[in-house]
Amino acid sequence: MIKLLTILFIIAQLNANDTITSQLKYSFINVNLNYLDWNHNTENSSAKRDFSYIGLEGGFGYKRIDIYAFLNVENPTHNYNTPSPSDLRFTSLIDSDIEIKNNFKIHFHNYYLNSDSFYVSNSVLGIGYKLNTNFGLWLRPYIGFHYTKDTYYNGLNGYMGGWIFNYSFNLINLDFNLSQWNEIEFKRDKDFYLLNNKPIGDGESWGLNGAISLWLNLNKTMSIGTQYRYAKNKLGYSNYQSAMIYTLKYSY
Repeated sequence: MIKLLTILFIIAQLNANDTITSQLKYSFINVNLNYLDWNHNTENSSAKRDFSYIGLEGGFGYKRIDIYAFLNVENPTHNYNTPSPSDLRFTSLIDSDIEIKNNFKIHFHNYYLNSDSFYVSNSVLGIGYKLNTNFGLWLRPYIGFHYTKDTYYNGLNGYMGGWIFNYSFNLINLDFNLSQWNEIEFKRDKDFYLLNNKPIGDGESWGLNGAISLWLNLNKTMSIGTQYRYAKNKLGYSNYQSAMIYTLKYSY
Protein backbone atom coordinates (compact mmCIF):
# COMPACT_ATOMS: atom_id res chain seq x y z
CA MET A 1 0.00 0.00 0.00
CA ILE A 2 2.91 2.37 0.74
CA LYS A 3 4.31 1.73 -2.76
CA LEU A 4 0.92 2.49 -4.30
CA LEU A 5 0.57 5.75 -2.37
CA THR A 6 4.07 6.69 -3.52
CA ILE A 7 3.07 6.13 -7.17
CA LEU A 8 -0.09 8.21 -6.73
CA PHE A 9 1.96 10.98 -5.07
CA ILE A 10 4.36 10.98 -8.05
CA ILE A 11 1.38 11.25 -10.42
CA ALA A 12 0.09 14.25 -8.45
CA GLN A 13 3.52 15.90 -8.63
CA LEU A 14 3.68 15.30 -12.39
CA ASN A 15 0.32 17.01 -12.80
CA ALA A 16 1.49 19.93 -10.68
CA ASN A 17 4.81 20.43 -12.47
CA ASP A 18 4.44 21.98 -15.92
CA THR A 19 8.08 21.31 -16.85
CA ILE A 20 7.83 17.59 -16.17
CA THR A 21 4.27 17.26 -17.49
CA SER A 22 5.28 18.79 -20.83
CA GLN A 23 7.44 15.68 -21.39
CA LEU A 24 4.47 13.37 -20.88
CA LYS A 25 1.87 12.10 -23.31
CA TYR A 26 -0.74 12.33 -20.53
CA SER A 27 -1.22 12.27 -16.76
CA PHE A 28 -4.23 12.45 -14.46
CA ILE A 29 -5.27 12.04 -10.84
CA ASN A 30 -8.65 12.22 -9.13
CA VAL A 31 -10.53 11.61 -5.90
CA ASN A 32 -13.85 9.81 -6.22
CA LEU A 33 -16.89 9.03 -4.06
CA ASN A 34 -18.80 5.85 -4.92
CA TYR A 35 -21.85 3.80 -3.96
CA LEU A 36 -22.13 0.17 -5.11
CA ASP A 37 -25.66 -1.26 -5.27
CA TRP A 38 -25.85 -5.05 -5.75
CA ASN A 39 -28.99 -6.28 -7.52
CA HIS A 40 -31.57 -8.29 -5.59
CA ASN A 41 -30.65 -11.66 -7.16
CA THR A 42 -27.02 -11.21 -6.12
CA GLU A 43 -27.96 -10.30 -2.56
CA ASN A 44 -30.44 -13.19 -2.32
CA SER A 45 -27.88 -15.77 -3.51
CA SER A 46 -24.86 -14.48 -1.57
CA ALA A 47 -23.76 -12.54 1.49
CA LYS A 48 -22.93 -9.46 -0.60
CA ARG A 49 -24.43 -6.16 0.52
CA ASP A 50 -24.33 -2.59 -0.80
CA PHE A 51 -21.47 -0.36 0.32
CA SER A 52 -19.85 3.01 -0.25
CA TYR A 53 -16.19 3.66 -0.92
CA ILE A 54 -13.71 6.49 -1.38
CA GLY A 55 -11.10 6.20 -4.12
CA LEU A 56 -7.89 7.83 -5.26
CA GLU A 57 -6.73 7.00 -8.80
CA GLY A 58 -4.22 8.28 -11.30
CA GLY A 59 -2.07 7.43 -14.26
CA PHE A 60 0.56 8.72 -16.64
CA GLY A 61 2.14 7.72 -19.93
CA TYR A 62 5.34 8.34 -21.80
CA LYS A 63 6.08 7.10 -25.31
CA ARG A 64 6.95 3.57 -24.14
CA ILE A 65 5.34 3.17 -20.73
CA ASP A 66 1.85 3.53 -19.25
CA ILE A 67 1.14 3.34 -15.51
CA TYR A 68 -2.27 3.31 -13.80
CA ALA A 69 -3.08 2.89 -10.10
CA PHE A 70 -5.93 3.21 -7.64
CA LEU A 71 -6.52 2.88 -3.92
CA ASN A 72 -10.06 2.39 -2.53
CA VAL A 73 -11.30 2.49 1.06
CA GLU A 74 -14.54 0.49 1.30
CA ASN A 75 -17.04 1.07 4.11
CA PRO A 76 -14.87 4.00 5.27
CA THR A 77 -17.04 4.82 8.31
CA HIS A 78 -16.93 1.25 9.66
CA ASN A 79 -14.34 -0.63 11.74
CA TYR A 80 -11.75 -3.07 10.43
CA ASN A 81 -13.05 -5.88 12.69
CA THR A 82 -16.75 -5.33 11.88
CA PRO A 83 -18.27 -8.62 10.64
CA SER A 84 -18.18 -9.05 6.85
CA PRO A 85 -19.62 -7.74 4.54
CA SER A 86 -19.89 -4.46 6.47
CA ASP A 87 -16.21 -4.34 7.46
CA LEU A 88 -13.67 -1.68 6.56
CA ARG A 89 -11.66 -2.95 3.54
CA PHE A 90 -8.81 -1.69 1.36
CA THR A 91 -8.37 -2.49 -2.34
CA SER A 92 -5.67 -1.38 -4.74
CA LEU A 93 -4.48 -1.92 -8.31
CA ILE A 94 -1.20 -1.21 -10.09
CA ASP A 95 -1.31 -1.68 -13.88
CA SER A 96 1.67 -1.14 -16.19
CA ASP A 97 2.53 -1.60 -19.86
CA ILE A 98 6.08 -1.25 -21.23
CA GLU A 99 6.40 -1.15 -25.00
CA ILE A 100 8.52 -3.80 -26.70
CA LYS A 101 7.96 -2.81 -30.33
CA ASN A 102 5.16 -1.58 -32.59
CA ASN A 103 2.66 -1.09 -29.72
CA PHE A 104 3.25 -4.59 -28.30
CA LYS A 105 3.77 -4.35 -24.54
CA ILE A 106 5.04 -6.25 -21.55
CA HIS A 107 1.94 -6.20 -19.34
CA PHE A 108 1.89 -6.47 -15.55
CA HIS A 109 -0.83 -5.76 -13.04
CA ASN A 110 -1.51 -6.56 -9.40
CA TYR A 111 -4.85 -6.35 -7.59
CA TYR A 112 -4.80 -6.43 -3.79
CA LEU A 113 -7.61 -6.62 -1.21
CA ASN A 114 -7.11 -6.52 2.53
CA SER A 115 -9.73 -7.05 5.23
CA ASP A 116 -9.78 -8.41 8.75
CA SER A 117 -11.02 -11.84 7.60
CA PHE A 118 -9.56 -12.19 4.10
CA TYR A 119 -6.81 -10.94 1.82
CA VAL A 120 -5.97 -11.61 -1.82
CA SER A 121 -3.18 -10.59 -4.19
CA ASN A 122 -3.73 -11.37 -7.88
CA SER A 123 -0.82 -10.74 -10.26
CA VAL A 124 -0.68 -11.10 -14.05
CA LEU A 125 2.46 -11.01 -16.20
CA GLY A 126 2.17 -11.31 -19.96
CA ILE A 127 1.89 -9.57 -23.31
CA GLY A 128 -0.35 -6.64 -24.23
CA TYR A 129 -1.11 -4.39 -27.16
CA LYS A 130 -2.34 -0.81 -27.43
CA LEU A 131 -4.53 0.30 -30.32
CA ASN A 132 -5.07 4.02 -30.79
CA THR A 133 -7.55 5.48 -33.27
CA ASN A 134 -8.20 8.97 -34.61
CA PHE A 135 -11.88 8.95 -33.56
CA GLY A 136 -11.55 8.91 -29.76
CA LEU A 137 -11.16 5.17 -29.12
CA TRP A 138 -8.24 3.29 -27.59
CA LEU A 139 -8.10 -0.42 -26.74
CA ARG A 140 -5.59 -2.40 -24.63
CA PRO A 141 -5.97 -6.22 -24.79
CA TYR A 142 -3.59 -8.49 -22.86
CA ILE A 143 -3.00 -12.13 -21.88
CA GLY A 144 -0.64 -13.59 -19.31
CA PHE A 145 0.20 -15.94 -16.47
CA HIS A 146 -1.95 -15.52 -13.36
CA TYR A 147 -0.47 -15.84 -9.85
CA THR A 148 -2.74 -15.85 -6.78
CA LYS A 149 -1.78 -15.41 -3.15
CA ASP A 150 -4.64 -15.22 -0.66
CA THR A 151 -5.88 -16.51 2.67
CA TYR A 152 -6.49 -20.00 1.26
CA TYR A 153 -4.21 -20.40 -1.78
CA ASN A 154 -0.71 -19.53 -2.94
CA GLY A 155 0.67 -20.33 -6.39
CA LEU A 156 0.38 -20.21 -10.16
CA ASN A 157 -3.33 -20.12 -10.95
CA GLY A 158 -3.72 -20.57 -14.71
CA TYR A 159 -4.02 -17.64 -17.09
CA MET A 160 -5.84 -14.36 -17.48
CA GLY A 161 -6.82 -12.50 -20.62
CA GLY A 162 -8.73 -9.28 -20.91
CA TRP A 163 -8.97 -5.77 -22.21
CA ILE A 164 -9.53 -2.14 -21.29
CA PHE A 165 -11.07 0.33 -23.70
CA ASN A 166 -12.17 3.95 -23.64
CA TYR A 167 -14.23 5.89 -26.17
CA SER A 168 -14.52 9.67 -25.86
CA PHE A 169 -17.37 11.39 -27.68
CA ASN A 170 -19.51 14.52 -27.69
CA LEU A 171 -23.29 14.38 -27.72
CA ILE A 172 -25.66 17.39 -27.63
CA ASN A 173 -22.65 19.51 -26.65
CA LEU A 174 -21.86 17.27 -23.67
CA ASP A 175 -18.54 15.48 -23.12
CA PHE A 176 -18.87 11.71 -22.51
CA ASN A 177 -16.60 8.69 -22.01
CA LEU A 178 -17.66 5.08 -22.52
CA SER A 179 -15.21 2.60 -21.00
CA GLN A 180 -14.88 -1.04 -19.98
CA TRP A 181 -12.47 -3.31 -18.15
CA ASN A 182 -12.91 -7.06 -18.54
CA GLU A 183 -10.99 -10.06 -17.17
CA ILE A 184 -11.33 -13.73 -18.09
CA GLU A 185 -9.48 -16.27 -15.93
CA PHE A 186 -9.07 -19.79 -17.32
CA LYS A 187 -7.33 -23.07 -16.48
CA ARG A 188 -7.30 -22.09 -12.80
CA ASP A 189 -5.69 -24.54 -10.39
CA LYS A 190 -8.15 -27.17 -9.18
CA ASP A 191 -7.01 -26.64 -5.59
CA PHE A 192 -8.10 -23.00 -5.91
CA TYR A 193 -11.75 -23.59 -6.85
CA LEU A 194 -12.49 -27.10 -5.49
CA LEU A 195 -12.27 -28.55 -1.99
CA ASN A 196 -12.45 -32.35 -1.70
CA ASN A 197 -13.68 -32.32 -5.32
CA LYS A 198 -16.69 -30.20 -4.38
CA PRO A 199 -17.22 -26.67 -5.74
CA ILE A 200 -16.66 -23.89 -3.24
CA GLY A 201 -16.36 -20.17 -3.72
CA ASP A 202 -15.59 -19.47 -7.37
CA GLY A 203 -16.45 -23.09 -8.16
CA GLU A 204 -15.10 -23.42 -11.73
CA SER A 205 -11.79 -23.43 -13.60
CA TRP A 206 -12.74 -20.17 -15.33
CA GLY A 207 -14.09 -16.82 -14.17
CA LEU A 208 -15.42 -13.56 -15.58
CA ASN A 209 -14.99 -10.17 -13.93
CA GLY A 210 -15.45 -6.60 -15.13
CA ALA A 211 -17.46 -3.40 -15.50
CA ILE A 212 -18.73 -1.12 -18.26
CA SER A 213 -19.05 2.58 -17.51
CA LEU A 214 -20.53 5.79 -18.87
CA TRP A 215 -19.07 9.10 -17.70
CA LEU A 216 -20.30 12.66 -18.15
CA ASN A 217 -17.56 15.28 -17.78
CA LEU A 218 -19.31 18.33 -16.34
CA ASN A 219 -16.19 20.49 -16.64
CA LYS A 220 -12.41 20.09 -16.42
CA THR A 221 -12.52 18.93 -12.80
CA MET A 222 -15.94 17.34 -12.10
CA SER A 223 -17.36 14.13 -13.58
CA ILE A 224 -20.31 11.88 -12.76
CA GLY A 225 -20.68 8.28 -13.89
CA THR A 226 -22.52 5.03 -13.59
CA GLN A 227 -21.00 1.57 -13.96
CA TYR A 228 -22.53 -1.84 -14.57
CA ARG A 229 -20.42 -4.25 -12.49
CA TYR A 230 -20.55 -7.98 -13.32
CA ALA A 231 -18.86 -11.25 -12.34
CA LYS A 232 -19.31 -14.99 -12.81
CA ASN A 233 -17.34 -17.72 -10.96
CA LYS A 234 -15.53 -14.88 -9.23
CA LEU A 235 -15.54 -12.80 -6.02
CA GLY A 236 -16.07 -15.95 -3.96
CA TYR A 237 -19.31 -17.08 -5.65
CA SER A 238 -20.16 -19.21 -8.70
CA ASN A 239 -23.49 -17.46 -9.45
CA TYR A 240 -23.69 -14.51 -11.84
CA GLN A 241 -23.37 -11.27 -9.88
CA SER A 242 -24.15 -7.72 -10.95
CA ALA A 243 -24.35 -4.26 -9.43
CA MET A 244 -24.63 -0.61 -10.34
CA ILE A 245 -21.96 1.82 -9.14
CA TYR A 246 -22.67 5.55 -8.91
CA THR A 247 -19.64 7.84 -8.84
CA LEU A 248 -18.68 11.47 -8.40
CA LYS A 249 -15.09 12.40 -9.42
CA TYR A 250 -12.98 15.44 -8.74
CA SER A 251 -9.87 15.67 -10.95
CA TYR A 252 -6.79 17.74 -10.19
